[in-house]
Amino acid sequence: MEKTVQAAYENGVLHPLEPLLLEERQQVTITLSDATDFPPTHPLLVSSEEWSDAAHDDIGLGEVRRALSTIHGSLSEAVLEERRGALIAQILLRH
Repeated sequence: MEKTVQAAYENGVLHPLEPLLLEERQQVTITLSDATDFPPTHPLLVSSEEWSDAAHDDIGLGEVRRALSTIHGSLSEAVLEERRGALIAQILLRH
């Protein structure tokens, strides 16, 4: 299972802001992202309802390939270019 949840950090403990379907003492891997990294409207951030709905989508490999083929150059270059743009915008806003 992979799920993105928001949590609050308090007194050395992360407190999820929604219930988690985990067994008692189940170990998980946590990836942290500071909320200031992305604006709340960033297209990569979705609600738990959207994740739940997406889990039931019946998307085939052909559809994924068609969507990826619309990206000019490489996917990694597209991501890097987006990050560069966001970094430049942050720098400009500070000055």
